[in-house]
Amino acid sequence: MLERITHGQLLEIRLARPPVNALDPALLTALTEAFAPAQLRGIDGVVLSGGPKVFSGGLDVPYLLTLDRAGITAAWSGFFAAARAIAHCPVPVAAAIGGHSPAGGCVLALCCDYRVMARGAYRIGLNETQVGLVVPAAIQVLMRRVVGPHRAERLMVAGAMIESDAALRIGLVDELADIEHVPARALDWLGTLASLPREPLLTTRSIARADLHAALAGFSDSDLAGFIDGWFNAGTQEALRALMAKIGK
Repeated sequence: MLERITHGQLLEIRLARPPVNALDPALLTALTEAFAPAQLRGIDGVVLSGGPKVFSGGLDVPYLLTLDRAGITAAWSGFFAAARAIAHCPVPVAAAIGGHSPAGGCVLALCCDYRVMARGAYRIGLNETQVGLVVPAAIQVLMRRVVGPHRAERLMVAGAMIESDAALRIGLVDELADIEHVPARALDWLGTLASLPREPLLTTRSIARADLHAALAGFSDSDLAGFIDGWFNAGTQEALRALMAKIGK
């Protein structure tokens, strides 16, 4: 489900769950473990990559639709645990977005320090409202901190998925590259950081990311319970099943 590829002092963690790297509990647990500090000793930076043509399709909705409330709660808890693990990674993380990145895939990318996306007709965004889900407050903070409050509101309320050139223009991603060069550009960015004095860099990074850490830490059990209530709302279930029927065609 995950591949670890070493590039000198840099590590690439590649999502490898075909066909679209859908995030199920097993993959989320593997991600959380892969980003544990003990797994990154001696590493100067991490690339989180996916593909081909899809970074991650987000949560594995067909699987989630088979679960009862306890199972859904555990699955979403696992998702937030993975997001926190990436956000709290002790070294910089660059997302190599080699294709589409909706919903949960976008969230994981937002937890990274830097985002390189494939140039072309690939889309990224938080499309939760399109399927009847609320974007939790913690996730809204992640979007606001990179594109600003007003633009974040417009995107999230509409559930908009925007193409890579628009994502670059508004700052949702930091750089575009041809799809075959996306991981290499992410590695180049990390290599530039690795040449800087380490302790000042890491301390400055920690201060700069304090709002990200606080937002994810503030997502409480009661917040999760409210989100799960929304998941089981009849309208949401209808929208999710309609989405699955559309994908199936």
